[in-house]
Amino acid sequence: MPGYAVLFPGQGSQFVGMGRDLYGSSAAARAVFDEADSLWQGELTRLVFEGPADRLTDTVNAQPALYVTSLACWAALQEALGSSAPEPSVAAGHSLGEYAALAVAGVFSFGTGLQLVSERGRAMKAAGDAEPGSMAAILGLDLETVSDICREAAAQSGEVVVVANDNAPGQVVISGKPEGVRVAGDLAKARGARRVVPLAVSIAAHSPLMEPAVDRFRQAVRRAELHPPRIPVIANRDAQPLESVPAIVAELEGQLITPVRWTPSIRHIINLGISTFIEVGPKDVLTGLVRRIAPEATCLPCGDLAGVKQAAELLRQMPHS
Repeated sequence: MPGYAVLFPGQGSQFVGMGRDLYGSSAAARAVFDEADSLWQGELTRLVFEGPADRLTDTVNAQPALYVTSLACWAALQEALGSSAPEPSVAAGHSLGEYAALAVAGVFSFGTGLQLVSERGRAMKAAGDAEPGSMAAILGLDLETVSDICREAAAQSGEVVVVANDNAPGQVVISGKPEGVRVAGDLAKARGARRVVPLAVSIAAHSPLMEPAVDRFRQAVRRAELHPPRIPVIANRDAQPLESVPAIVAELEGQLITPVRWTPSIRHIINLGISTFIEVGPKDVLTGLVRRIAPEATCLPCGDLAGVKQAAELLRQMPHS
């Protein structure tokens, strides 16, 4: 297969002003933002470019904002490449980023994806308001050790705490009730964790506390017009390619309460013979993770005008299949 893989980031990568330079320099990116403003209930582009940060960070806004900005970056890259744009061999997205990956793969329209991520944000916020949770990154311990710690912490505290993200070797995120996460963090330090970093969230993403969000979100997924993917999209839940609409429905619903298996997802892509990755969207979080998972790979962030130019130059030099 070789070619290249395209990756899309999830929540935590948003910042006020993301995509602004592309809006001013790329007609294709500007068209994405303008379409979002025509579809979204509110001035999304203004919120993305001007903030305030606390409103942008609210999950009901962060999710559509990141989806739109990532696809605006993708549109700018396609515009820069012109008619010679090579299609990616495979796509993947981290949590929310999976929606941008599915849009690029032709599974749903831009507008349908925007409706889905907006409802996903509302459903997750409602679940978090009803049952507040917390999350923390455990640095310096392997996945098996952190999984054991979560089981031990749940037994000690009587509260939910689970692995939420297998991000990279030595970086595992946990999620659950605040007391469960606190006990797990203390156990991790005792087992030699380099750091335990609480995340600035009140939602226990990718944990059983999101079950009410699944029930609410399921209706939106079942209403959406979905198509089989044009290119493989590696699923968060099992690090395998999504190949059918029923599999995509199961992924979108189940993803809310199951871990993001990012390390095996990147390894799956590497095992396909692909060693070039383009991270499309704000910041370079996934670029850093890829470099830890597969140091031999090339990964470029493509979230601003300079990144688009660099990525376009790299892709022009790649052999066409």
